[in-house]
Amino acid sequence: MTYLDAGHIEALSPEAFRTRHPYPWISIPGTVTEEGFQRLRNAMPNVEKFDRKVGVKRGHGQAPHDRYILHYRPGIELPEPWREFVAELQGDAYRSFLRRMLGPQEFILTMEWYYAWQGCSVSPHCDARRKLATHIFYFNTEEDWETDWGGQILMMDDDGRFKPHSAPAFDDLKVAASLVPRGNESLFFQRTEHSWHGVQPLECPSNSLRKLFIVTVNVPTFQVWWRRVRGKDPDGYRIGAS
Repeated sequence: MTYLDAGHIEALSPEAFRTRHPYPWISIPGTVTEEGFQRLRNAMPNVEKFDRKVGVKRGHGQAPHDRYILHYRPGIELPEPWREFVAELQGDAYRSFLRRMLGPQEFILTMEWYYAWQGCSVSPHCDARRKLATHIFYFNTEEDWETDWGGQILMMDDDGRFKPHSAPAFDDLKVAASLVPRGNESLFFQRTEHSWHGVQPLECPSNSLRKLFIVTVNVPTFQVWWRRVRGKDPDGYRIGAS
């Protein structure tokens, strides 16, 4: 079956995306079909397959981004709906969407599932320069995530005051948008020298998880090339399921 909703995606305006302040981003309702969304949501990978990242040091004095993470690699064992969806994201239609929004250039996709628990946060940051863009798919609904639990993705404006390799606090930045990552929606944004974003500490119950699936659009920088020479993908993971 087809998962991406072509009607919603083809209706997006590249011009509106590229000219948005403070940097290019767009919220996409109905990114996948309703049937596809339910199939994927019902087949989310089990957290037991994830690596638990806690207190991992980040550069530039930024606070750690604690989370469970499952990094996609060819051959990884996945439920059928996710195998189908990943294949679709690697296909011509999705790549056509990326080139329409970002321009005609070469890129390499990487994919990950992120689950976060009570107290987890994402300190304000700009992504690494090899990351041309990021596409975040939401997989919580009103059934399992209350708005007052937090988890909103904050798109922030620094008025050009900070370098990307720095560590401003939330209070140092203005919130341009606060997006609730819930329901059949997704967020697509382009990396710039001022594309600050983050998530305040979650206030959910201890038995709840905030669930995201993230596609990263990487450009073939020297770092990416050198990792490939050493048998690694752009994120530094060894290529292969093991």
